[in-house]
Amino acid sequence: MSGESRRLTLNDDVSGSCRAMVTSEPAWGQPMMAERGLLVLFGSQTGTAQDAAERVGREAQRRRLRCRVEALDSCDLANLIHEPLVVFVCATTGQGDPPDNMKMFWRFLFRKSLPANSLCQLDYAVLGLGDSSYPKPDAVVDPWLMALWDKILALYPLPPGLAIISPDVRLPPKYTMHYLPEDSPHPESDLLQPAAPQAAPCELQPFAARVVFNQRVTAPSHFQDVRLLEFDIAGSGITFSAGDVVMIQPQNCLEDVQQFCQLLRLEPHRRFVLKPTEPGTSLPPLLPQPCTIQYLVTHYLDISCVPRRSFFELLASFSTNELEREKLQEFSSAQGQEDLYSYCNRPRRTTLEVLWDFPHTTCAIPADYLLDLIPRIRPRAFSIASSLLAHPERIQILVAVVRYKTRLNKSRRGLCSTWLASLNPEQGDIRVPLWVKKGGMKFPADPATPVIMIGPGTGVAPFRAAIQERVALGCRGNCLFFGCRYQSKDFYCQTEWEELVAKGFLTLFTAFSRDQEEKVYVQHRIRENGKLVWELLSSDNAHIYLAGNAKEMPAAVAEALQSVLQLEGGLSPSEAEEHLRALERSRRFQSETWS
Repeated sequence: MSGESRRLTLNDDVSGSCRAMVTSEPAWGQPMMAERGLLVLFGSQTGTAQDAAERVGREAQRRRLRCRVEALDSCDLANLIHEPLVVFVCATTGQGDPPDNMKMFWRFLFRKSLPANSLCQLDYAVLGLGDSSYPKPDAVVDPWLMALWDKILALYPLPPGLAIISPDVRLPPKYTMHYLPEDSPHPESDLLQPAAPQAAPCELQPFAARVVFNQRVTAPSHFQDVRLLEFDIAGSGITFSAGDVVMIQPQNCLEDVQQFCQLLRLEPHRRFVLKPTEPGTSLPPLLPQPCTIQYLVTHYLDISCVPRRSFFELLASFSTNELEREKLQEFSSAQGQEDLYSYCNRPRRTTLEVLWDFPHTTCAIPADYLLDLIPRIRPRAFSIASSLLAHPERIQILVAVVRYKTRLNKSRRGLCSTWLASLNPEQGDIRVPLWVKKGGMKFPADPATPVIMIGPGTGVAPFRAAIQERVALGCRGNCLFFGCRYQSKDFYCQTEWEELVAKGFLTLFTAFSRDQEEKVYVQHRIRENGKLVWELLSSDNAHIYLAGNAKEMPAAVAEALQSVLQLEGGLSPSEAEEHLRALERSRRFQSETWS
């Protein structure tokens, strides 16, 4: 963006959690625009950047600025040039990738047809955040915001006679709830009605897929519960290829919903309609109008998430109990972030558990503020583990049920995986809202191209889809490196792999890390079979794919591949490293990892 664009950016010495810059450019001396408007656009995968963006929006309101907060891909880019001032708040996801809700905008910025001066009149500021694995970005966000408001108020001073609204004054809610009379008619409106969609299913219009089966694929004695689930997508219009992902919209369990309603003294079956406080504010998607409290809490409010600092800030404003209010104010202050991290983030304390800890405050929460206080339940992504060629009108996924201990007495459980594991298709017509997105991994267009797939644990899911697809097309160049703990306990799809090996469709290398005294992982098997790996890469133009946990495994596999390039290909260490990078650039080496 060149020309007369004015940039509000902050230069701080920051850690990896947050990146931002503050500079002042000559263009600041230009005449002020009359309208005191601000657009805040966020790119967010897990809610980190959205929470920061909404904080900017609240602080803008206190400075009497007309403000909208939107996802980057929800913004009408053609109207961007008419905005007086834009603040971009963006996080990364995965391996430094842009979040899903800013990918279209990112592509728009890099269009070759976009004139270099198209956004030259735009005043803007940029706040770059790490992903949710960075727990404490506030140390950078706080001073960045202070400098931002200094610059904005210099550009757009407060109107005469008006002051900044004090933090002690609670801002109005985004929406107000209007309860309906109990005898009013009840139109059937439910997210999970299995009506066929008019268009391809998407986040705003998911398809209610019937659960066909739900099978545990780990031994009963194994510590990890892993499930193979299958959904019927007949009539949905959904199509997908190997490497694509299915997005699933989970819901809260009945026990948690009941506890929440008890704590807040809410009547689950009361029906209401939402009315925006400010004209032009859109209603929340996926909430039917009218709606019941039960539906709102079950399907929309993420009461099992770990609450953020903004939650405590708003909660403190409701408190009528002095001790509780003081503690909540401490947690929402800049000085209290270490204590908040110890109380909330480290033990993974949920929103519902925090509300239990502050009972006097909780029962004073006005229902109108529920959607300001608690974020919506976000969809979860799963690699599709089946091919339409092998299983027409079906989607299968491999789900590791998340359960772990912290210092809290109650085990931590993953919302979506626990809910999916609980679904029993033998108990009736069980439906799950879902849609499909293109995945990051693309398999060769020419099925004759050999593929080397490295998928320890549930990382094998996308490769099961790829192998099924390629076998259906008659391809034999399929090489899979699979790792797990025990051959007898968590060797997923063992029978399926062995049948394909017997028929000559699959070359399989397994690493069972705990079946012998010395641990063996997939990277060891890659080194042991380096000659075959090198032949496939050098002579047959093979593609390499890696999927699985993002901790140590990807680096260990990359090191093993570089070792193969040196020992079998005769490359120097630096040449091997560059060769692997070249394979990545040409998309012959692709990876998909998650934390």
